[in-house]
Amino acid sequence: MTDRPTNWRPGRMESDPARLVALDVLEQVRDGAYANIALPATLQKAGLTGRGRGFATNLTYGTLRMMGRWDAIIERCVQGRPFDEIDPLVVDILRLGAHQIQGLDVAIHAAMNETVNLARNEAGSGASGFVNAVMHRISERTAAEWDDILAKELAAQGPRAVLAAQTSHPEWILEVYEKSLEASGRRVEDLGDVLAANNEPARVAIAPRAVSRETVVRDAEDARATPTEGSLLEEAVVLERGNPGRMQSIRDHSAGVQDEGSQLVAHLVAKAPLEGRDTEWLDMCAGPGGKAATMVALADPSVTIFANELHDHRLDLVANAVEPFGDAVVLREGDARSLNEPNRFDRVLVDVPCSGLGSLRRRPEARWRKTSEDAEGMTDLQVGLLEAAIDSARPGGLVCYSTCSPDVRETREIVDRFTDRVEVLDAVEIARSIARPGSLDTVRGPYLQLWPDEHDTDAMFAAILVKK
Repeated sequence: MTDRPTNWRPGRMESDPARLVALDVLEQVRDGAYANIALPATLQKAGLTGRGRGFATNLTYGTLRMMGRWDAIIERCVQGRPFDEIDPLVVDILRLGAHQIQGLDVAIHAAMNETVNLARNEAGSGASGFVNAVMHRISERTAAEWDDILAKELAAQGPRAVLAAQTSHPEWILEVYEKSLEASGRRVEDLGDVLAANNEPARVAIAPRAVSRETVVRDAEDARATPTEGSLLEEAVVLERGNPGRMQSIRDHSAGVQDEGSQLVAHLVAKAPLEGRDTEWLDMCAGPGGKAATMVALADPSVTIFANELHDHRLDLVANAVEPFGDAVVLREGDARSLNEPNRFDRVLVDVPCSGLGSLRRRPEARWRKTSEDAEGMTDLQVGLLEAAIDSARPGGLVCYSTCSPDVRETREIVDRFTDRVEVLDAVEIARSIARPGSLDTVRGPYLQLWPDEHDTDAMFAAILVKK
């Protein structure tokens, strides 16, 4: 099915290389690595291309996303053996096997044989017999039947525990989402749709910046990608398939890979109504530079954008992103809370560091690493940054507070602390004047909260404020 790896020890040659790549990445993630960094390096080391590369990618990310569900099923197939006493390597092999049988369109016999073979080569013959028995039990039931079993056996723990296991999310994330759905005017019953959307790979969205949308579309076609329209913005290009890294406009930074929700935030900053002077803008937490690059592409030539970033390596990414725009962007390094330039800027974007609960589609392992306390621990930083943003804006100036999280502790509860200093504009009304007609009809303001199930974006939040 795939080319053989070129740089691995001979003893591993009997295992399918795509599955071996997936197992290696799962082990690295278990040791603290990030999948989006570990996977490309492991693929390159293995020399995988074409279908093998695609299968390894889908298997790795899919297994990490659905790990909670697979663990719940595996636990019911080990016949009384304590789950936490199983060798972690064997658990990873079983997760890969479960995902092939229950989550991918892989023939059961192929999934069984390759998983047992992987166990034999990587964990020994004793482990292969155990894996074989567990895999048979997993394959005996359909996904719907496993849903029924989980619902019955977890019923005493409550409906949230059932849904968490079925959809592979920690329970605390479900609680966070429920509160945000209610605060956003959505039904709590929509939670299942949101969780299902989190388990679907995010499509690649591209923001044209120094070139036209038509140029980006042609560039994508030349790179053998399949471009289509975005869900929120007329300007956006979405790839149904293909590698954006092969596109010339991506390589020369005249366009950039950027979620449509993030693009919309940049449009809000640039296009929200503002009275008076409008020549100096500030992006307080600019790394990696996507919003700053989209903002400068939308700005009048008379505007100078100051892009501030705390970390020098992320400031390098900002420099790359805004390279086509020359002196229109001024780079600054430092803590945005210590800018000490009060009442200066006409428009300020403060895209604060956050828990990242809005981007679980893109970071498959994140849901298992974060805790509720992580989000709680960010609030002091977020409050400090918004306070500095308001200080930096001139009277009557505009401040956009945004974050890639739907957690009310990181979003509206932060903004609500400052209503004595700012006027809250209706960000949804402004966004509707920018976005595709009808795409935001179900969203209730004044705060803008996007959702992956309704908008095919990350769960971005944005508030538009005017300094009193």
